Amino acid sequence: MGHSEMLLAVAGLDENEIQERTSDLSSGDWSGFSPSEAQAFEVGCRLTRTPPDVDAATIARLKTSLGDLRAIDVIWHTAWCNYMTRVADAFQLPLERENVFAAPDQRP
Repeated sequence: MGHSEMLLAVAGLDENEIQERTSDLSSGDWSGFSPSEAQAFEVGCRLTRTPPDVDAATIARLKTSLGDLRAIDVIWHTAWCNYMTRVADAFQLPLERENVFAAPDQRP
């Protein structure tokens, strides 16, 4: 199970909702989300794919939209997830097959 799917399951989404949400997120078309959420996704993608393109003006817009603390959350979480992905890839660690946070009786 991918980490995004795992976190969505922990948040309470069922299997169909998880599939729908991950499809929406991975499409790059975030028009179905609030403007603040879409901006956070866009900044997260830019931090992941082209970090030098995230300049002070981009961060200022994110802070205006989300507030200082939520903007920091977006930046920190994106950076942390990218770091963990690179470490896992470097060591060729497989993803968990099941949600490790689920109660034992809810695991497949």
